[in-house]
Amino acid sequence: MKKTASAVWQGDLKTGKGTISTESGALKDQPYGFNTRFEGAPGTNPEELIGAAHAGCFSMALSNILGQKGAKAERIDTRAEVTLDKVEGGFAISAVHLILRAKVPGLSAADFDAAANEAKTGCPVSKVLNAKITLDAKLES
Repeated sequence: MKKTASAVWQGDLKTGKGTISTESGALKDQPYGFNTRFEGAPGTNPEELIGAAHAGCFSMALSNILGQKGAKAERIDTRAEVTLDKVEGGFAISAVHLILRAKVPGLSAADFDAAANEAKTGCPVSKVLNAKITLDAKLES
């Protein structure tokens, strides 16, 4: 399986502008630029898109692992905080902190923690990132 996304950029780094699109059409010519990435202007940026992909992938992986254990989540709510650091020669995504809140009836805290940690290391997006990935997981009643 292959999925595609594309970006078009025009201009220099600071004043240039770009658009990002996805094969599915979920994003179509979504604007981005230096100001949306580094100055908090409205619009998207690569780091938030990686965060969205990671949160979505992790949540699906956790749902699968729970299903293999005979459990079904009522709700899995995951937020990914992506850290972009200035390093020698530019920038690097150095860390992703996953914040998970889930409601899984009948599942013990120990089984929940084991499943969440398995999903953290096993989801495809976690595997592709060269960053420290941490997890704060809470099972809600």
